[in-house]
Amino acid sequence: QVQLVESGGGLVQSGGSLRLSCAASGRTFNTYTMGWFRQAPGKEREFVAAISESGSRINVADSVKGRFTISRDNAKNTVFLQMNSLKPEDTAIYYCAGKQWRSVFSFNTPDYWGQGTQVTVSS
Repeated sequence: QVQLVESGGGLVQSGGSLRLSCAASGRTFNTYTMGWFRQAPGKEREFVAAISESGSRINVADSVKGRFTISRDNAKNTVFLQMNSLKPEDTAIYYCAGKQWRSVFSFNTPDYWGQGTQVTVSS
């Protein structure tokens, strides 16, 4: 099994930035499409962004497009989510997820999930 561990969450003021990291176990990280989801209290889990195995293709949700950027470093088995211009509505638990050989445009059912990291944006 692949284990995913998120880090980098915290409390930030509106307009600020955070960079989330997700460290993955295993020797085949470069065969996994990776992505991020988030879930706010009382809301359904929401897709945020995904990145292909090589990092050549990305998919970013309209709600965060232009503010969030997803990237990966396969040499370090790590995927990142750079979050800029944060808004209070971005407050949620952010989950890292992965699935082997999947399109970034069809990433609704990942096989592996991290425990999540809390992001809180204050006014």
